[in-house]
Amino acid sequence: MPLIEVKIPPMGESIASGILAKWHVADGAVVKKDQPLFELETDKITSEGTAAAAGKISLKAAAGAEVKIGAVVATIDTDVATSAAGAASAPAAPAAAKSAEQSPAVRRLATETKIDPASIPGTGKAGRVTKGDILAATEAAPAAPAALPAAGAPKAAAPAPAGERQTRKKMSPLRQKIAQRLVAAQHEAAMLTTFNEVDMSAVMALRAKYQDDFVKKHGLKLGFMSFFTKAVVHALKEVPGVNAQIDGDSIVENHYYDIGMAVSTDKGLMVPVVRGCDTLGMAEIEKAIADVAKRARESKITLDDLSGGVFTITNGGIFGSMLSTPIINPPQSAILGLHAITERPVAVNGQVVIRPMMYLALSYDHRLVDGREAVTFLVKVKQAIEDPARLIIGI
Repeated sequence: MPLIEVKIPPMGESIASGILAKWHVADGAVVKKDQPLFELETDKITSEGTAAAAGKISLKAAAGAEVKIGAVVATIDTDVATSAAGAASAPAAPAAAKSAEQSPAVRRLATETKIDPASIPGTGKAGRVTKGDILAATEAAPAAPAALPAAGAPKAAAPAPAGERQTRKKMSPLRQKIAQRLVAAQHEAAMLTTFNEVDMSAVMALRAKYQDDFVKKHGLKLGFMSFFTKAVVHALKEVPGVNAQIDGDSIVENHYYDIGMAVSTDKGLMVPVVRGCDTLGMAEIEKAIADVAKRARESKITLDDLSGGVFTITNGGIFGSMLSTPIINPPQSAILGLHAITERPVAVNGQVVIRPMMYLALSYDHRLVDGREAVTFLVKVKQAIEDPARLIIGI
């Protein structure tokens, strides 16, 4: 019998095992080729395993188990792919017909009680299900053993036990690693944060003027992140000391501009990297950011996507943050925090006017970056956003 083994794929040289977080399929189900089968959590990324072929799957490892790279967690019997698929679809027509035969009153009651008439025996004429049959099934339901959810099915949050003030659950490997890295960053770096504010009027006017044409040409909206990415690249070129990192007793100067974009996922914060931002246009940056953010949230990010960044941008403003002190992403030496845009009164040419303002925060490693460099860098970002023409002429 041709069986295909489902193995935990290699995830990178530094990853030897992971947690089989959940199955997306039930034991004995017929799966299609390339169908997502399971979700694996490691201390660096969360990824999905897919079916190499269609067939009937037999699970060999339980959800929540720690599994080593290369371990066999299931097998797929490719012989039963066609027959099982046909057998699964065959009863659908009679069942649908049986449901359609019921009276409107029965169908309405079935909808209210969430009981499928096709799943219970009928006592009416020609075996039809009556209202009494539905009510009897409703009364019997609580006494029946609770059905286990299908493997991989979405689970509602379990209510806290009556009288309990706390609940406890194990941290995922990814969350543990995030916690370790954040603490290490604060312990190992002499971290300091400097602030400034930026008037978003010019960028907002530019977006409003060209948004429709941009969408028609590129098929996506022009966001703020592409402007800030270009402004960061410009500032890194003007203040190259920020585009460096400490390695032991050496200073490593970077001459490329791969920018990390912090993405919030339900598994934790990830920082996928957009490569070569100095060579990309605004549309290319927007597409790249949308792509890595989507793959991060869908657990399709890879280790290569997370490595090699020289600087990070994090946008807490999308959650309404007014001000924060972001933590640097080692071995990088600095991170830029963006915040919510709010209309505030500001003085312009001796007059008080209302402008859309945003606070900027630059956290940096003071062991390598001096205050003068940090402040100059942030001023360069501010100038580029307040006068985007600077990005074109390079000043």
